[in-house]
Amino acid sequence: MKALGIIGGLGPESTLDYYQQIIALFRERTGDEHYPEFVVVNVDLRKELDFMDAGDLKGMADYLLEGIAKLARAGADFGIISANTPHIVFDELALRSPIPLISIVEATCATAKAQKLKRLALFGTRYTMRSSFYPKVFTHEGIELLLPDAHDQDYIHDKYFSELVPGKILPETRAGLLAIVDWMKARRDIDGVILAGTELPLILRDSSHNSIPFLDTTKIHCEAAVARMLS
Repeated sequence: MKALGIIGGLGPESTLDYYQQIIALFRERTGDEHYPEFVVVNVDLRKELDFMDAGDLKGMADYLLEGIAKLARAGADFGIISANTPHIVFDELALRSPIPLISIVEATCATAKAQKLKRLALFGTRYTMRSSFYPKVFTHEGIELLLPDAHDQDYIHDKYFSELVPGKILPETRAGLLAIVDWMKARRDIDGVILAGTELPLILRDSSHNSIPFLDTTKIHCEAAVARMLS
């Protein structure tokens, strides 16, 4: 079995979700006989946000590479970063990393392509929604990504960091997020939503809403990681 390494802490609540899903998927695929061995390096979310706010992408890449180097020294054969926003520097990380990395964006795009989805809403942090790293991958496969309007982007970003990252799951926020989904279906004719923030599946637990499928990037990333572990 290949040894998995995880960069965690971005944020802590979704890292717990990764941990639980990887164990469950591994046991499901191995007949519930064994538990997986993997390595987690927990990094500082506050440092990542400071790098993003300062526009210091090189600083963020260097910081993440320090964590990835620790994974390699601990024996990881490959790695994942358990968050979407840090994938803004994924291409540089992949070039400089001492171990192969699985992209959450590429894994999600493969899932969207398999489901024949063509017009997808992109929900995530403001950094993710307004950056090019998601469109660059999806456009290449002929999949169009649509953003919520500016007010709704601000709403999602604010709720993400003020509630979801600290672990607050409020029914009124869930209703607010689903209202944005409904508006985009009615006005933009989306055929799915990418939950491009690994805290979003913690509040939008269902696989769909009003027949609009949700692409849970945490689950997709975990499935790709377990498949690599067992390959």
